[in-house]
Amino acid sequence: MMMESVRAQRLQPGVGTLRSLRPGVTGAPAAAAAPPPPAPPPLPAAPPALVLPPPPPGLPGPGASPGGAGPPAVLREAVEAVVRSFAKHTQGYGRVNVVEALQEFWQMKQSRGADLKNGALVVYEMVPSNSPPYVCYVTLPGGSCFGSFQFCPTKAEARRSAAKIALMNSVFNEHPSRRITDEFIEKSVSEALASFNGNREEADNPNTGIGAFRFMLESNKGKSMLEFQELMTVFQLLHWNGSLKAMRERQCSRQEVLAHYSHRALDDDIRNQMAMDWVNREQSTPGVLSRELSSTERELDEARLAGKELRFHKEKKDILMLAAGQLGSMHSSNC
Repeated sequence: MMMESVRAQRLQPGVGTLRSLRPGVTGAPAAAAAPPPPAPPPLPAAPPALVLPPPPPGLPGPGASPGGAGPPAVLREAVEAVVRSFAKHTQGYGRVNVVEALQEFWQMKQSRGADLKNGALVVYEMVPSNSPPYVCYVTLPGGSCFGSFQFCPTKAEARRSAAKIALMNSVFNEHPSRRITDEFIEKSVSEALASFNGNREEADNPNTGIGAFRFMLESNKGKSMLEFQELMTVFQLLHWNGSLKAMRERQCSRQEVLAHYSHRALDDDIRNQMAMDWVNREQSTPGVLSRELSSTERELDEARLAGKELRFHKEKKDILMLAAGQLGSMHSSNC
């Protein structure tokens, strides 16, 4: 029982030290922990220096290439084409209520046996504003997040814009080519080996970065890219926060980390521990929190306007805002 308790502490997301084994924080500034992971590459790759690879290819979106930025006009045309096609096959011809269509899509998936642990409800979140442009985010039942990608003069238009891009990605995600198959795994691992001059033995060894990448893909065989992206968001956040580095220092193996966090959803406990890490960093290096928040907000806006999946960027912002709120409460109580 004692060993299990210690193991659980070592796998906490907080950047703690091996001596204390608590889920709290150290005074290390953010830059010393680990840089934020790069944007998803066109094809999966497994950097040898990291415990885990970056996420899989971007979800279908702007322009001809899935997940690419593309001109705004091309993105709008692609979204409208998918919405029209979906409406034609489900509601007949005529104007489609895209907000209702998105909700119906996920209810249809649930009725056909999709494993939606939190139900089929689609959740919208408006960014507080008294004047345009208005911004709206939509979170799908699995956790994936999209946002309004156009200039929206009204709140209703922002909601429709977010629903359109989410519906397009939801529909594309059902295509067989978006499933993780044996063929996809072999191709992805081979390209990762070629990118980092690895050898086949590395791919078969789960203690290497590429081996861990293969393990992740095989553990999610049959799942869609959207589902895999949702899982990888957890590991992206652990990397960004410096948690993976801290776990290595606590002598956690790759296998332990993969096994633990592959089955753990993002929750308030993880967010609160990461927020406390940023509180500690701000106290150690004043200004680091505001700089990280500004950078994160820019990344979030750029990704939103490009029609990309946003959960990683939005979770980062929410964690940093939580840290700022905790700092404000501390200052108030000390006055």
